[in-house]
Amino acid sequence: MADAVAAVRDELLEAAARGAGQEINFAVGPVEMEFEVELRADAKAKAGFRVWAVTAETEAGLSRGRTHRVSFTLTPRNPDGGDLLVGGAPARAAGPGDVTGRIRD
Repeated sequence: MADAVAAVRDELLEAAARGAGQEINFAVGPVEMEFEVELRADAKAKAGFRVWAVTAETEAGLSRGRTHRVSFTLTPRNPDGGDLLVGGAPARAAGPGDVTGRIRD
């Protein structure tokens, strides 16, 4: 989960850096994250022998697992404690931009 939160934080910082000094800003709202975590207990017994390149093994095992859902909400803030702002350039053209070479529906 720490890696996922770090990735979201990095993307938000990148968006804020790109929007610095722009005339239009957006406050970032709550970020909801949800994960499924499986806790598994395995018990195994293993026996075998090995002769040169020939291997024979026997394995018996018992496995139990439970899946838990973990969800939480993050509210991004700037270092001063205020809303994190990301910006956009007001001179950006409306619409999807250049669509030449795209496949039509």
